[in-house]
Amino acid sequence: MLIVECDAAKLPRLYSHVLDKRWKPVGKLVDIFGNIASPYAAVVCTIQDREKLIGEKVFIK
Repeated sequence: MLIVECDAAKLPRLYSHVLDKRWKPVGKLVDIFGNIASPYAAVVCTIQDREKLIGEKVFIK
């Protein structure tokens, strides 16, 4: 599971597909939590090498 910081002005929909910077599937967004001003999202990963995503931007499809 990944925890990612979201843009409060553009919250994604639940169960959206998450892509990496190369537009390859990473997982699915399953929860949004935290403060309204700085929310976080939980992403269930479908890839084995999660460590390569640390510090990288991910995108919603």
